Amino acid sequence: MQEIIARMRAKKQDEGFTLIELLVVVVIIGVLVAIAVPVYLNYRQGAADKSAQSDVRGAVSAVEQFYTDNGNAYPAADVTVDNSAGATSSKELATGSAQKFTVSDKTTLQYHLSTDKLSYKLCAVNAGGSKKYYLYDSSKGGSVAASTAITTANFATCG
Repeated sequence: MQEIIARMRAKKQDEGFTLIELLVVVVIIGVLVAIAVPVYLNYRQGAADKSAQSDVRGAVSAVEQFYTDNGNAYPAADVTVDNSAGATSSKELATGSAQKFTVSDKTTLQYHLSTDKLSYKLCAVNAGGSKKYYLYDSSKGGSVAASTAITTANFATCG
């Protein structure tokens, strides 16, 4: 009988974790969270920047389709699509046009026709991203790239 009581006492002493073991686990979890949160936020900013780039690419397609459908003429009026508040997501290139600019959440996109009416610029920025401005210049062609020449002050003309 004493052997059974001794085993029960030994069992009671072995149950659970010590305070030190629990503190070590909490510290390890804290370190992992401290590493993971900034990485996650960087991924979100990168995704927002990619959505602004994608919106510019989509707008290039819409402008070129408009050009083809309207006797080789680009839309005459500048167009701004501001979806920074999430209210408006698309806007016609011109009155009655089938082509529209569609933008992602928190993105502002600007279309600007050059004075000679032979080329145009498209630029966009996403408020949820790194605040980089992305530009496409039809006179140069190429791909959509980040532009350091564009600021809030000259966004209406895409730099």
